[in-house]
Amino acid sequence: MPLPRSAKVVVIGAGVHGLSTSWHLAKEFEARGLGSGADVVVLDKTGVGAGPSGLACGVIRNNYFQPAMRELMAHSVEVWESDPEAFHYHPVGYLQVAPEVMHEDVATIHEQQRAIGYTSDLIEGEDECRIYMESIFSDWQAKNVTVVLHEKKGGYAESMPSMLGLRAKGEELGVEVLAPVTVTGFESDGGAVSKVVTDQGAIACEQVVVAAGPWVRDVWHMLELPGTVTVRGRDGRDYERPMWTYWCLVEGTLGVDPSYLLDNDGHLPPVVHLDTDAPLLDDTDGSLVTEELWGIYYKPDFNFGGVQGGAMPWIVEQPADEVAVDPYGPDSTEFVVGEDFERMWTSALAHAHKRFEGKRGLYRRAPTGGIGAFTPDSFPVFDTFHENVHVIADSNHGYKMIGVGAIVAKEVLGERQALFEPFRFSRYAEGKLHPVSHSPFPWS
Repeated sequence: MPLPRSAKVVVIGAGVHGLSTSWHLAKEFEARGLGSGADVVVLDKTGVGAGPSGLACGVIRNNYFQPAMRELMAHSVEVWESDPEAFHYHPVGYLQVAPEVMHEDVATIHEQQRAIGYTSDLIEGEDECRIYMESIFSDWQAKNVTVVLHEKKGGYAESMPSMLGLRAKGEELGVEVLAPVTVTGFESDGGAVSKVVTDQGAIACEQVVVAAGPWVRDVWHMLELPGTVTVRGRDGRDYERPMWTYWCLVEGTLGVDPSYLLDNDGHLPPVVHLDTDAPLLDDTDGSLVTEELWGIYYKPDFNFGGVQGGAMPWIVEQPADEVAVDPYGPDSTEFVVGEDFERMWTSALAHAHKRFEGKRGLYRRAPTGGIGAFTPDSFPVFDTFHENVHVIADSNHGYKMIGVGAIVAKEVLGERQALFEPFRFSRYAEGKLHPVSHSPFPWS
C-alpha cells in the first residue's frame, strides 16, 4: 500500500505503545467529531510486534515501589481488563515473594495499593509466608522469604496475539499500519515537525508519536535531542549521564507441559516473582551460583508451550550509540541468552519448587537476544518535544503499559495529563527522581 501524502498523526512503531495510541486516537477523533482512524497512520520498519512487544513474557503487574508507576499501572490494568479475549489476557494475579531486606518496601507497596483501590493481600513472617505459598503450591520450598504481596488483579497476556488484537481494534476504526517503512528523518516548519521522512517518501503531518521501543535512540538522534542529560542527584549535585543505556533482557522457557505449573486446585496460578538473598546452588552439581540478592519470575505459557520467565538483566558494556539493536530478538547475533542464564534460572526454579528439580535438560536452548533502551533513572520519559512530537520512551516497562496510549492520545489533543507529570524529561534537571527500592531489578 502506498504511503499517504499526509495524515493528522503519524505514529512511529507498531508495538504496544504505537498500536494502543493509534487505537485510542481513533476513538477520540470519532467521539469528538474530529475525524476518524483514517487520520492516523502507523509506520513500522519491520511489522507488528517485531520488537519487545511481540517477544515479551507478558507479565502484567502493579508491583512498583514508585507511587507514580503504581498509578500508571493501575490505569493500564483497566485497559487489559476491558477486553481480555481480544488482548489474550489472563487475569490470574501476581505474587511478589521477597526476603527481609525488601520487607519494608513490599509493605509500603501494599499500603499504597490499598490507597488507590488496587486489591492485594500482604502476608508477613517466615512461617506465615511458607504456609501461604504451600496453600497455592504444595511443593513450595524457597528459603529466606518473610513477605508475600499477592495482587489479585494483573496476570499475563500472550505477547504477539495481544498485539494482533490491538492492531485489529485500530483497523476497525480505520487506522492504517504500514510496514515495512523505515523513518529516516524529519522536516520542520518553525519549531514543529511538518513531515516525517521515510525510505518511501515523506508524509506531511500535524502531530507525531514516537513509540519505537529500543530504537528510540535512533529517532531521538533524528530529532537532534541531547545524547547526554544533566541529572540533579538526591545529594543536590549535578551529574552528566548518557540519555540511553542498553540492558540485555534475559528470558527463557522450560520445555514442560504448561499444566506442570498448575496450582494445588488444578487452576492457572498467579504469576510468581521470587526475590531472595538465600544462596542459590546449582541444581545439577550443588555448586554456588550466587550469594547476592537474586530474583526470577515465571508463569505457564500455553501459547508456545512450557514454563516461561526471566531474571535480572545485565548491562551492555559498550556506548549506547555502538549497540546493534538490529537484528532484534531470536535473530540477534550480538546479545543472546546463554548458559549462565540457563544455569541460574533453572536452579532458581528448583530452589522455589521441588517439581523443577533435575529439569535443566528440558530448557529450550534458543537465543532471545532482546535488549532494552533504558533512561538515566530506568523509568519512562513521556513528554512532548519540538512542539508536536510526543515521545514514549518506556525504559523497557512497555508491554504491560497498554494504557499509556490512551493518555498520549489525550495529550496529542492538547490535554496535558497529570499521570504523565512525574515522567517529564524536566525531572532530571529538577532532581525530581523516582524513589529507589531494594529490588535486584533496575525497573522496580
